[in-house]
Amino acid sequence: MLPGMSTTRIRQHVKAPRSSVYRALLDARAVQTWMVPEGMTSQVHVFEPREGGAFRISLTYDALTETGKTTAHTDTHHGRFVKLVPDEQVIETTEFETANPSLQGEMRITFTLSDAQDGGTDLDAVHEGLPPGVPPEDNELGWKMSLAKLAKYVEQTPSV
Repeated sequence: MLPGMSTTRIRQHVKAPRSSVYRALLDARAVQTWMVPEGMTSQVHVFEPREGGAFRISLTYDALTETGKTTAHTDTHHGRFVKLVPDEQVIETTEFETANPSLQGEMRITFTLSDAQDGGTDLDAVHEGLPPGVPPEDNELGWKMSLAKLAKYVEQTPSV
């Protein structure tokens, strides 16, 4: 990891089996629903859920007072799926589409799923290589919101 880069670690409990959580990590419709913090909307442009497959996603702020990383009110990022271990792990790399050097650089996100004592799933998410222009506390807050939405989505959508 380069100097100035930081890491965010989040744990989320989901009252659903690992297979359901894993599917929600790799389903474009599900990702568009849950992988977006409060106060933003998501659009999935490209989503190829296989090792080496690409994705491209835009998050747009609802409030016009917020400033985006890519355009005035939008954060667009693209990346690829590095490793997929069914019902256990998803590793992906991603980077913002931006001209701002403090927001540039490839990040790595690792989702690891484990059985919880209550029959549900514990999801550990590690977001490495945050560019210096992304405050770790903002990233952590956004991921906490998104992973809470993931849990709600999976718990309310049994067919996922």
